[in-house]
Amino acid sequence: MDRARKITEQFKKQDLPEFSAGDTLKVHSIIKEVDAKGVEKQRIQAFQGVCIKKRNAGLASTFTVRKISDGVGVERIYPVHSPMISKIEVVNKGAVRRANISYFKKLTGKAARIKREETSREITAGDASNGSNNAAE
Repeated sequence: MDRARKITEQFKKQDLPEFSAGDTLKVHSIIKEVDAKGVEKQRIQAFQGVCIKKRNAGLASTFTVRKISDGVGVERIYPVHSPMISKIEVVNKGAVRRANISYFKKLTGKAARIKREETSREITAGDASNGSNNAAE
């Protein structure tokens, strides 16, 4: 059991961004191809879509990314600790209330939009003084 914990800790040290369901992700995965002559080539292909599900299960953790391609919904399930993923970028943070937004598959048009998560901005000293002057008037 101790050996399994060491392996799990090594995988947790990977530089993965914090993301959750509702976020728009760009997943860069390594694709291996073999041409007609038998020569193996590697390339990196990006898959950009909305993360609709994230499953935290140690080494077996996965996340599902969904995008619309030519009017057809395409989903890919990626293992979080896969060596075939070169990097994960968070394009937008989405504001959703659930951890699993599978209901998102049924939505179309404006209903299928996800609101962007509002980030709190720091109030500087100048902003605070302007706000207090307006309140006094």
